[in-house]
Amino acid sequence: MIFEIDNIELNFSGRNVLNGIYLKAETGKVTGLLGTNGSGKSCLFELFFGSMKAKYKLVRVDSNPLTKPLFKTKKVKFLPQFNFIPNSVKLSVVFELYKVNWESFVTVFESFIPYRNSKFKELSGGERRILETYLVIKSDSEFILLDEPFSHLSPININLFKRLIAEEKKNKAVVIT
Repeated sequence: MIFEIDNIELNFSGRNVLNGIYLKAETGKVTGLLGTNGSGKSCLFELFFGSMKAKYKLVRVDSNPLTKPLFKTKKVKFLPQFNFIPNSVKLSVVFELYKVNWESFVTVFESFIPYRNSKFKELSGGERRILETYLVIKSDSEFILLDEPFSHLSPININLFKRLIAEEKKNKAVVIT
């Protein structure tokens, strides 16, 4: 599949944040999005996902324009920079909601074995990032947006996620900052 966003115009308080931007993501490829802090990378992801509105934008899937936000198609998952799982939710419930296999997760991240019935708030910042990143990468989606997925992670975990992304890109389009 090919996911595209084009002709973006985004302004905040009269300041032009994004103008004339085009981004393409294809199944089987990892697309990197580079830019300085405050350059609009996260805004671009939110526009693509559909959680932010712009003055102008065009989103296409396989050359077909979308008239509704991309997230409503259920083809995309988005890992924002901030935690998105509510603190009071148990990990077992989160894995059920995302339809991701707990046993596969703890095979890769053995330190999580005792946390299956723990609440999200009981995890450290790095553990939260590991969990959310894994859920988005392994979710049943055709397109994933990963906004700084390696922040708060150790080098060993970064390498694990690089391998997981390389595996998952065979069936997904991936964009990463």
